[in-house]
Formats: sequence, C-alpha cells, structure tokens
Amino acid sequence: MATPLYGRLIGPTHIKTLSLAAVVAIAFIYPAQAASGWAYPSGTASSLPTSASPARAETSLAAAWGKALAANPGLQAARHGAEASRGAVLQSQARPNPELAYSQEDTRSSSRSSTVQLNQLVELGGKREARIQVAERERDVANSTVLETRVALRFQLVSQFNELLLAQQRVEYAAKTHALAQQSADAAARRVEAGKVPPLEASRAQVAQANALLELNQARSNVLVAQQNLAALWGGQAAEVGVATGDFSAVAESPDFDDIDALLNSAPGIATARLALEQSRAASNLERSKRVQDLTVSLGVKRAKEVGRNQIVFGVSIPLPLFDSNEGNQLQALRKVDQAEQHLQDVRLQIQTQVFAARQQLLSSNSQVQLLRSQVVPTAQSAYELAVRGFSLGKFSFLDALDAQRTLFDSQRQLLEQLSASHKARAEIDRLLGTPNVDLAVTGI
Repeated sequence: MATPLYGRLIGPTHIKTLSLAAVVAIAFIYPAQAASGWAYPSGTASSLPTSASPARAETSLAAAWGKALAANPGLQAARHGAEASRGAVLQSQARPNPELAYSQEDTRSSSRSSTVQLNQLVELGGKREARIQVAERERDVANSTVLETRVALRFQLVSQFNELLLAQQRVEYAAKTHALAQQSADAAARRVEAGKVPPLEASRAQVAQANALLELNQARSNVLVAQQNLAALWGGQAAEVGVATGDFSAVAESPDFDDIDALLNSAPGIATARLALEQSRAASNLERSKRVQDLTVSLGVKRAKEVGRNQIVFGVSIPLPLFDSNEGNQLQALRKVDQAEQHLQDVRLQIQTQVFAARQQLLSSNSQVQLLRSQVVPTAQSAYELAVRGFSLGKFSFLDALDAQRTLFDSQRQLLEQLSASHKARAEIDRLLGTPNVDLAVTGI
C-alpha cells in the first residue's frame, strides 16, 4: 500500500515529536493543571452540577434587593441621618429657658438688700417659626437623601446582578467554545493519523483548545468576583450568592420622551436639589428675622433691711444693634439661595443630558442585539459548522475552520457585550429618573 504524501515527508518519529512538543507547550501554559493531571472537559458538563453534587444556592434579584435593604451600610447611614434630623426639628421647637438671678447690695446686715428675679428671653420677629422651618427643611433634605441613596443602591445592585448574569453566560459560552475546540482538535488528530494533513494542523488545534480552556477558567474566576461584588452590598460572602437566576437575554424597552418628562421633575437628584433650595430660603428668612432684637423681661422680689418689707422688681432689656446688625449673615444667606438656585438648574441639565445619552445607548444596544441575534450569530454558526464539516472531509484547511471559529466566538462576545450595555443603560435611566416605587423599577431582567 502506498504511503501517503505527508507520511513520506514526515515520518512517525516526527509526528510523535511534534505531538510531544504541543503537549509540552500546553503544560507550560497551564503548569498547575498539568501537574495535577487534568483532562480537558467536554461541553458544559464541567461547569454544571451533576446529580451527585450538592445543590447550589440560588439568588434572585428580589432576594438580593431584600438583603441589601436590610443590611447595606450606606443606606443605614442615610436612615440614621434622617432620624437625626427629626431630633433637630424637635429641638427647634423649644423656647428659651428662663434665667434665675440673685443679687445682693451691701454686706452689712443692717443695710443690705437681696434680690431674686427671673429673666425670660422673648423671641421677636418670628425667629422661632423661622428656626422650625429651617429644621423641617433639613429633615426633608435628609429624607430625600435616603430615597436618593436607595435609588443609587438599587442601581448598584442591578448592575452587579447583571454582571453576575453576564459572567455566568460567559462561562456557558466558554464551555461551548471549549467543546467546539475539543471537537476540532479530535478531528485534526484523526486526519493526522490518517496522513491527510501535517501534524502542524493538530498542533494548531491543540493550541486553540488550550486558549479556549484559558478563557473558560477566566470566565469561572469572573463569576466568583461578581458573586463577591454582589454580596458586598449587604456585607455577605460570595458563597451565599450562588447562582443568579434571571433572563440575561431579555432586553428592556426604551422609555419615550413623554414618560421622561413626567418623571424628570420627580427625579431623586432634582428633588434633593429643590429641597436644598427651600432649605437655603428658610435659612435666609431666619437670618432676616434676626434684624428684630429679642426682648428680655425680668420679674423678681427685693428684700431691703432698711425698709423692712419686700418690693416687686420688674425690668425690661433689649440689645441695641449699634455694632452688629447681622448684615454679613444676611448677605451670606442670600448668596447661598442664589447658589442653590443655580445648582438646581445645573442638576436638571446634567440629568437631562445623562438620560438622553443613556436612552440613545439603550436604543443602539437593543438594535445591535436584534441584528446579532437575527443575522450575525446564526450566520457565523452556520459558517463554522460548514468549515468544520469541510475540514473533516478534507475540503478545507484547518486555518479556514479556525478562522470560522474565531468569527463565531467574536460574534457571541459582541452579543453579550451589547446585552450588558443594554441592561446598564436601562439601569442608568432608572437611577437618574427614579420610579414611584423603587422596588418595581424596570431592569430588563
């Protein structure tokens, strides 16, 4: 029987040498695995639990949200701040305490006189009401900060949950990629044994398989990182998160401009800035009320030894604003009102710009997801299957199959990236605009 061309050019000794070189190269890339004697996993079985493996924990978005609401340090701090502001309101309602005074004239028992009196400060000009208004506005700002912190926490949670879903999806794709690379390596090995292709083709297939395993290991590591990032929002550990349950392939619809305009005025950032403006105005009114000087009323009893009887003492005192008329504080308060007004306009413009950018990103990502799903990925999948079949039949070279494989993997990566961008854009819109019920915010999951 005639020896095939490749068998004549490269003998069995050369084949063994090249195969051994490929194994050594792979062992150099993965020294730890090679030392422990691992075998390449096939398909997705290595990444999924078997019937004998213990059940893994699962976490839904609602369950993660409940844990974050109960234990997130930032949200707890904001809530304590709101509670502290209620104490400020209670204190602002208090009136000035009376003052008990005692005075004595002369030290001789025959001629000395003693006076005991109460002094009461009477606030004029509406100072107490203005002070209460300032404290109430501070309380409103603190409550709005709690809502803003809650919305920001929701955004972080949705983002980290999406990152975990993305990491899990990448593990699934990487496992499929590795399975395809394994099939290609097996096909190349069979053709080398048959003498139809040079051993170099098998070496290339083994290197491609090693790269696929590298991506699979990296994807699994990213899952652990994403689990820890999610659990950190409530001070937990990655083990308690387990597998995130959700449909990462679903995309959220973009809100129209009417919905955006309706939610813009109630956006958490704008609401907080508006309440800060009201707080500045209340502080300005308080400083203005201080132009009226407070009155101190005194009432007491005087005992004079020489007279031999008690005498009623009544007095009134009021400061004279000759040197301090509180003009500096009034000017400062007015300028802070101007600052708060401009800050409100700035926040409104920034939120409008960011919402518009996030909406455009959402529209663009959704469009690309639809295109990738309907045309790019199916076409790349068909081209890869044809290339592998043609390579097995000897019609195509392994380079053709490898190029089709890379095209398929790139299209799958683009699909995942656009799905992730779509979820991030929708979460950003929800963060900027807020919702009437934060727990029911649309996330696309």
